[in-house]
Amino acid sequence: MDTTQLLKGVLDVAVLAVVEEEDGYGYDVVRRLRAAGIEAVGDASVYGTLRRLYSAGALTSYVVPSDEGPHRKYYGINAQGRALLKVQRDEWHDFADVMTRLLQRGTDR
Repeated sequence: MDTTQLLKGVLDVAVLAVVEEEDGYGYDVVRRLRAAGIEAVGDASVYGTLRRLYSAGALTSYVVPSDEGPHRKYYGINAQGRALLKVQRDEWHDFADVMTRLLQRGTDR
């Protein structure tokens, strides 16, 4: 199955879940998503998602100087982002339950 199409629908909640654990800059968020098992995630998709969630008011941002290159823009979740994450988690669990029941039907035969 091509997971890139599935990923498009869940990237927001995945990014929010990662930054809920700990603030992170773009590539750090990409690395943590990949370490969690979402290997198909693209750098540009994550950077765009971070910017969109920030513009929507779900994330805060701040810049941290780096001795090894350009400054890094870190993102952190705020109260609005936590509320959005809760809604998306609930929706995900409901949807996953429905899909699990649907897919189990064929194995019961």
